[in-house]
Amino acid sequence: MEIYNNHKRLFGAAIILFIALTMFAAILPALNEEKTSTPLPGSKALTADETAGKGIFIREGCIACHTQQVRDVDMDKVWGSRPGIAADYARIRRTDVWRNTAMLMGSERTGPDLTNIGLRQSSQDWHLLHLYNPRSVVEQSIMPAYSWLFEVKDYAFPGDVVLHVPDEYRKGITGQIVATKEALQLVAYLKSLKQTALPDGKPTPIFLYGKDVKESGTGKAGTANKASAPQFDGAALYTANCSSCHQPNGEGLVGAFPPLKGSKVVLDDNPEVQITIVMKGYSGRISEGYGVMPPVGINNNLKPEEVAAIINHERSSWGNNAKQVTADQVKKIIASFKTDNSKTAK
Repeated sequence: MEIYNNHKRLFGAAIILFIALTMFAAILPALNEEKTSTPLPGSKALTADETAGKGIFIREGCIACHTQQVRDVDMDKVWGSRPGIAADYARIRRTDVWRNTAMLMGSERTGPDLTNIGLRQSSQDWHLLHLYNPRSVVEQSIMPAYSWLFEVKDYAFPGDVVLHVPDEYRKGITGQIVATKEALQLVAYLKSLKQTALPDGKPTPIFLYGKDVKESGTGKAGTANKASAPQFDGAALYTANCSSCHQPNGEGLVGAFPPLKGSKVVLDDNPEVQITIVMKGYSGRISEGYGVMPPVGINNNLKPEEVAAIINHERSSWGNNAKQVTADQVKKIIASFKTDNSKTAK
């Protein structure tokens, strides 16, 4: 064929074929995906600091050990309330005409998945301590320390975020350990990673390959024991929501997170203060060197029964022996929050 003897026609045909294939195999499917996978209504674009933090996340190699994808398999339930969908990543746009935005879904889980870390762990103080020395909050952690994201000053200036590092991890440092702007930006990005709730009417993806849960029956096969109410494991809920700061032994971290072992709040027969702190957070001990506790109950959508289970675990562990609380007590106190808010609004 003459086309093989004419390099202009040969290369021209090759270019046309390449463009056609690119259009049908890449560009048109991508445009169609953009139309069908719009951002979820409750999602938010990253702020300037969060965007800068994302760049630091990439620069420091965090993507090598952490994923940001909740797969539709049962083992991924610990990372999010539902499997991820394309719309979860719809706000990831090109940086500019020449550069594409990095997708940080990852492929390795040497460390835990971070899809929902902003809700699982919303404490800025915890994240900063974890970056400075991961072993200070998670004893068995193999994550490297990012101490270069902090600086030591003789005196902290107004506006500085001082890190309250336990003595055993200060390594002889006598000054104030202060978070740099980059450390704060990285934490801002981590705290922005939250799984957005699906709008009403949209089917929720299911987790596959889960364990078959067989209901126990007392009579005919397949008849469930309706008399048995669901039980919540307070120890497991404490581990998932509280132990990273207050530690598995309830002793907290000196100068960082207060102890629950022997705590007056935990041992009080009236659970109102303890329930309020779990649901609304607390900042009353900043003067003692402790950070702000986030509203764990609200952030993690804890049910009254789950809050009661956590509180009862705290009240009966590590030598504590306080009066147990019921889910109804928790519901009553949570309902009082709404009453107080309505009075304040008036």
